[in-house]
Amino acid sequence: MGQHFLTDLNIARKIASSLGGGTAECPATVLEVGCGMGVLTQFLLQRDDIVTYGAEIDAESVEYLHEHYPDFAPRLIEGDFLKMDMRERFGGGVRVIGNFPYNISSQIFFKIIENRDLVPECVGMIQREVAVRLAEPPGSRDYGILSVLLQAWYDIEYLFTVGEKVFNPPPKVKSAVIRLRRNGVRSLDCDERLFVKVVKASFGQRRKMLRNSLRAVFGDLGEEHRFFTMRAEQLSVADFVELTQWVDGRLQERGAASEQ
Repeated sequence: MGQHFLTDLNIARKIASSLGGGTAECPATVLEVGCGMGVLTQFLLQRDDIVTYGAEIDAESVEYLHEHYPDFAPRLIEGDFLKMDMRERFGGGVRVIGNFPYNISSQIFFKIIENRDLVPECVGMIQREVAVRLAEPPGSRDYGILSVLLQAWYDIEYLFTVGEKVFNPPPKVKSAVIRLRRNGVRSLDCDERLFVKVVKASFGQRRKMLRNSLRAVFGDLGEEHRFFTMRAEQLSVADFVELTQWVDGRLQERGAASEQ
């Protein structure tokens, strides 16, 4: 799983306190992804403004958690978070937190996007390089597909950097903690499936101008657009919405012409 277990209790406490909650009378539901040996879990369980659930795929870790946190055991889900039906389990909404395995962190964020109406907040420790990319504004060379898709639905904060020596085994790179908070956008002013396709196509050949990147996926779209001489990393979320509207119009025109 590419998991590196956090050993520094102060860092774990800091991560746990970075997540919002409810009140003691009305606690928020929280899901920790990848509980491991409970280093972060123990601090989540100390909070009275949240009710913590866990998702853990490793059988040895599950056994350890059952033994050392018996009160938590009924809320521990043994299985793959990426395959979880979040609507079935957490239909009322759930905040997500975790020391995410490097090799599936992007997949975790894509799942959060898919369930954005259920997830108002997420705090995750991930590879620093990925954290920087997600939080970067347009114009940066680190700005990419996941940056755009997450920023369409969430406000993203880079909270703090975590060194290599606080993990076992130590990773070869630094880590960082980021926080996602759901923004006020409930729907994009375009076909949202096409929006994803346009964003992915635009970054598919990110060193090329958008005219060429889009042509590789959608074919000849006809007339020029003002973004065609730009590169994908120069466009904001709002720009991609505008571009998606335009692509949608060209595709509809092409479809209508082919039917005649």
